[in-house]
Parts: sequence; structure tokens; C-alpha cells
Amino acid sequence: MRLAPARMTRLFGSVAVAALLGLSLAGCKTFGDDTTGSISSAPPPTPHSEAEWRQSLGALSERYKQNPADPNTAINYAKALRATEQRAQAVAVLEQASMRNPHDMPLLGAYGRALADAGDYSQALSVLGRAHTPDNPDWRILNAQGAVLDQLGRHAEAQRHYSAALKIVPDEPSILSNLGLSYALTKNLKMAEVTLRRAMAQPNASPKVRQNLALVVGLQGRFAEAEKIAAAELPPDEATANVEYLRTMLAQQSDGKKPGQRRVPVFDAGT
Repeated sequence: MRLAPARMTRLFGSVAVAALLGLSLAGCKTFGDDTTGSISSAPPPTPHSEAEWRQSLGALSERYKQNPADPNTAINYAKALRATEQRAQAVAVLEQASMRNPHDMPLLGAYGRALADAGDYSQALSVLGRAHTPDNPDWRILNAQGAVLDQLGRHAEAQRHYSAALKIVPDEPSILSNLGLSYALTKNLKMAEVTLRRAMAQPNASPKVRQNLALVVGLQGRFAEAEKIAAAELPPDEATANVEYLRTMLAQQSDGKKPGQRRVPVFDAGT
């Protein structure tokens, strides 16, 4: 089965290629569960795929309408909106909820990540700075702050945030993945590869880590190895799509061409 380019992009995006090929760095598209809270005393299972989020969107919308000031309800509704590409609406929901709950740090964290997802990096950085305190840092917020700083081109600061997060949760793959991509942005591909391999070795690493590693390996000219990494542990259709996308990206880099503007998954800043 041949997948559409947008589907291939979702499967195989990486900030390394986005930066080196001049693609639009358009925010963090992730579906991980980096925030806590529930929408009722006995919440339904958390959706994981876009289809599952879309199925739950109606119920979450009704719960939000009934109680828009509740932080957990707003967070979960915004998750569904982001997962279904409704980023501006997710920001609006969390903005209103944060105005009603200005000191709710999990809510501020979700709001900051939604702003980053929508491409409003400066405002995201400001909000995330209020989502935890220096005496009680949250590694998820540090990780998200690093991702936003990388988007703003402040790579040294970003890497300091990742390092601080890793002191709290050593070998957390989402942090290591972001750190590896940050190294790739500064064209330190060797360190990027080492860091991404360390991330991939963790038992809870997401499939995105493997695809980021394949891109970094490919950018160093080891295309056959990159293809092997990209195709591992994937259904045949997704493996084919990923390899095709990798081949296209690397060919465009070799030719010095810039592909058209497209949205790609960038850093893992959480939901």
C-alpha cells in the first residue's frame, strides 16, 4: 500500500532533516501522555491513535461545555483537539482555562505545549516558565522548554535544559531523543547518533526515536544502514513509506534542493 505524503511525513518526520533542508519548523506533533489528570472519577481508557481521539472528541467536547473551568477537562479536551489537528482551538481552550486557574501548573504545562504545537514559541516559552519552579523542577517541562528553545535557535540553552531534565530522569528516551535532534541542528551528527542510540536502547522508547536515528545515520551517508533501521519493527506498508520518505529527503539534501513547505513532527514536547 502506498501512503500519501502527509501520512509519510507523520510517520517519519525529524527536526534534523527539517533544519538541514530548510523545511518549516512547525511545532511539536506528539501523542504521548505527559500530563496527568482525569476527566471524571472513572475516566475511559486514554486514546492513543488519531482515530481513537477523533472518536472521543464529541464526548470530551460535551464535558468541556458542561464545565469549562475544570483544568483536567480542559487538558483532555485540548489533547483531543491537538491530536485531530485543531491546534488553534486547543490553544483557545487552554488559554481560557488558564485564565480561570492561573496557578494550576499542569494546566500551564499543557497550555505551553499547545502554544508550541501551534508555532507560538515565544509565548510558549513564557507560559512554560510558569509551569514549574526552580526548587521543584518538572522534567517534562524542562524537556518541553528545551524543545521550544531549539525551535528558536537557542541550541546551547536547549541542551542545558535537556541536561537538567536528565539529572531528574536519567535515560528518559523522550529527552535523549530531543537532545540528539538538538545536536543534529548544530550539525554534530556523531553526537546526535550516539545520543539517539542511547535513547533507542531504552525499553520505553517510542517508534519516533528509531526514525530519528535512521535520519541521522542517513545524513552521514550510511544510507543502507539507515534503511535497515527505518524498516525494523514496522508493518510492511509503514516500513516502505518510511524508507521512501528517507530516500526523498536525503536525495533532496544531496541535490541542494529544498522541498516544499510541509508540517513535520519535530521534538517530543509531550501533550
